[in-house]
Amino acid sequence: MEVSIAPSKVPSRKPKALKKKNLRLRAKKHHSETIMIDQKEGLVFSSEKELFEHFQIQIDFLEAEHDALAKKYLSTDPKINQAEAEREAKIDIEDQLDFTLDLPTEIWHDSKTFPKFSIFHFIRGLDEVDLFHVAVAYVSHEDEPTFVFLHFITGRVEMVENYRRGDLVYDHNFEEVGFAMLEGDALSEGDPLGMGLFIAMLKIRGEKDIPYSDFQNLGEELRESTIETADEIWRSVDSSGNRIVTFIKEFSDHEKFKDLYYLAVTQEDAATKVHTLLFSFPTDDDTLVDRYRHGENLQADEVIQESSH
Repeated sequence: MEVSIAPSKVPSRKPKALKKKNLRLRAKKHHSETIMIDQKEGLVFSSEKELFEHFQIQIDFLEAEHDALAKKYLSTDPKINQAEAEREAKIDIEDQLDFTLDLPTEIWHDSKTFPKFSIFHFIRGLDEVDLFHVAVAYVSHEDEPTFVFLHFITGRVEMVENYRRGDLVYDHNFEEVGFAMLEGDALSEGDPLGMGLFIAMLKIRGEKDIPYSDFQNLGEELRESTIETADEIWRSVDSSGNRIVTFIKEFSDHEKFKDLYYLAVTQEDAATKVHTLLFSFPTDDDTLVDRYRHGENLQADEVIQESSH
């Protein structure tokens, strides 16, 4: 078998729309009472009435889109829909907006929905109640969300997926895993599969395992050797059909850490057998290593690595 490592490539409730009674203007009024949405683009308005008239087409479009999606993803069981609506109604949505705009989990830059300007989708997971808050906003040249077209809370993941469109310009998870990023892996490109698997690993990792501060140095030292001369190679297929191949190598004589292992996790293309390096990490936890020993056991001496870049 020939293996090569390739470089990574990277709701049934109506939404809170911007009616006058529910105005969510982030732009500041000036002494002249003008409303500055984006001066560079000439979006300066003398009144709220003028502002809303300017954006009314976009507001109506986004409201209609939301309503259609909410209807599409309704459950066939009325009791489930009622429970969902009651759960969402417990959250004070107005209190959530500033948090979502200032501390989002994701921001998506959408340049295709409207031809004249881009919009941005701010998404924040409300982990404690398993809900999402989504806000669709205009962002000025000063990188500030100055006008919110609509925002809503939902527990339906399918609803949220619709707003994950365009370019992902911010991902909180990406910020959290920076300590483990190495040149050439998918983690450093913000790859969703790589990040998801890596974060899942962190959740089961022991508190006394290798410090995060040593991840990059050990990676630069040990990753290539692990891929080229692995002691074990395991292939498994996840629930989404992704072929995951893990390279494991023990470094029992390492000068700094005792009983050290290094693991490189890759995604294999079924047709070409080319592997994309998702992420890699060190550990001295035998139990954690055992979790990667599942699926098909491939003998290391039967594998030829064409490249690790």
